[in-house]
Amino acid sequence: MLVSEVMAQQTQLSRVVPAYHRFLTSFSTPDACASAPLSEVIRAWHGLGYNRRARNLHRAAKAIVGEHHGEVPADLGALLALPGVGPYTARAVLAFAFGCDAGVVDTNAGRVLSRAVAGRPLRPPEAQALVDAMVPTGRGWQFGQALLDLGATVCVAGAPRCAGCPVRRRCRWASAGRSNPDPAWGSAGVSTAQALFAGSDRQGRGRLVDALRRAPVHLDQAASVMGWPDDPERAAAVAAGLIGDGLVARSDLGVLHLP
Repeated sequence: MLVSEVMAQQTQLSRVVPAYHRFLTSFSTPDACASAPLSEVIRAWHGLGYNRRARNLHRAAKAIVGEHHGEVPADLGALLALPGVGPYTARAVLAFAFGCDAGVVDTNAGRVLSRAVAGRPLRPPEAQALVDAMVPTGRGWQFGQALLDLGATVCVAGAPRCAGCPVRRRCRWASAGRSNPDPAWGSAGVSTAQALFAGSDRQGRGRLVDALRRAPVHLDQAASVMGWPDDPERAAAVAAGLIGDGLVARSDLGVLHLP
């Protein structure tokens, strides 16, 4: 469950599903992931992007093995202490893996909470406190699934399907005539538009890591690999960032490789 939730951060599920099965084939337990070189975990992360998540999952696996006897903890504080695990991921693991009465707030849930329940934008502590109070005792799994599905299929971002919404009669935003501005805008958990990917440093980082999954790359060739053959200074800076993040290593001869 922890693996799938980390993979689903900022990545469409259509890409996550095959990668998830491929990843578990190689690393079926926290110990298998923790004992593998980081380079192998990064290779298994192919196609998902945001490669810091692979590094964080590797670190989390080491913490699970070292501090929790190889078992994912069923405790909010312990989950939040794991690298790369934030409030949503920790509570999703509690609700969906352990059946705990934990409220989950992602971008879909955030829209439902701000529109239907509060009728106004919510700050993160408000949204979390609100959903925590709404979870029916002993039904954390069912409630969490229903809330996320409602936001994903009905209370969508661009054109919410209010006519078929099962909570329309109790929706504060609908009762107010769906007044502008939409309370979901800027509300807790609700994602905003990302910067353009094409031509970005993020694209260059991904291209370099993808190349390193196949073979080492000399720093002199990094600019071409990243798609910026005429900007070696930018490429060197991006490579230095990857090295600082622990996703790439550099030999004394200037050869870049996975750690």
